[in-house]
Amino acid sequence: MKKQSKQHPEWNGEFVDVPVRVRYADTDMMGVVYYGNYPVFFEIGRSEYMRQKGFTYREFQAMGYHLVVVGMEAKYYNSATYDDLLIVKTRISELQSRGLTFHYMIYRDKTLLAEGATKHLCINTNRKPVVIPPRLFNILRDAKTK
Repeated sequence: MKKQSKQHPEWNGEFVDVPVRVRYADTDMMGVVYYGNYPVFFEIGRSEYMRQKGFTYREFQAMGYHLVVVGMEAKYYNSATYDDLLIVKTRISELQSRGLTFHYMIYRDKTLLAEGATKHLCINTNRKPVVIPPRLFNILRDAKTK
């Protein structure tokens, strides 16, 4: 993997930081985190982002809604290995009436390891696209502008 050293930029308070310890099960035969596990780290960041903003994904589901992933991208800069303590930084980069995009940056110390984004569409229990419920939309909108 290309050893590019990206340093952590100045944050403006939009990101929610979540520590994630790399488990042995997260690594491949070469002893580095398998690239397919980074989306799992994104999910951890996304769930904790919502929780810290005051609206858990469980509450959202109980209301009869889901945020389905309709797109994902990831860029890898450096490797993580077993027992590394990573920080998953998560924020909303785009918010629309029926969907949103989360942006992620994964660091070990001050070194950027990976970044990515997931695009989500709000659906109801009938799997039909719907407008994000006002209570959640307002929470997410307010979090995005802070």
